[in-house]
Amino acid sequence: MHWMTVISIWMIPLLIGGILLYGTFKKVPTYEAFVEGGKEGIQISFSIIPFLVGMLVAISVFRASGALDYVVGFMKPILSIIHVPAEIVPLAIIRPLSGTAALGMTSDLISVYGPDSFIGRLAATIQGSTDTTFYVLTVYFGAVGIKKMGDAVKVGLLADLVGIAAAIAVVTWVFGTK
Repeated sequence: MHWMTVISIWMIPLLIGGILLYGTFKKVPTYEAFVEGGKEGIQISFSIIPFLVGMLVAISVFRASGALDYVVGFMKPILSIIHVPAEIVPLAIIRPLSGTAALGMTSDLISVYGPDSFIGRLAATIQGSTDTTFYVLTVYFGAVGIKKMGDAVKVGLLADLVGIAAAIAVVTWVFGTK
């Protein structure tokens, strides 16, 4: 067995065991703290449901209304000049909104164009280089009751844009355009 496989198999159990041992050593009631954390997690889950439903409805409306297709069609001439496939645009737009929708789009792109195609490699790299910004903000900010998240949205979307640009640059540099 490869040493990396052994490490990956044992890392989580060792980490959890280490935390429990450290808590016990510090005389923290570890079981009670675990149960209390579980109760808080369930309460947070119920409190963020309205935020998640709102976000999912907004994504569905955006896709069903044809707005996504309009944006892709508008950007296609510009993207062709810089040798970026327009097929990637829906993924780049949806990725900050929904990880599940983005994963579905990535799977579709890979099944249509192949995993070793430029589009397949680019989709996979974008999937790994960006985050679900609005989902993260909705869940974490909603869980703690933060209403003003304008600066966090700007920084998160800028990070996603940089991740997409870096993915395009790296995939083009490593694999070429076609």
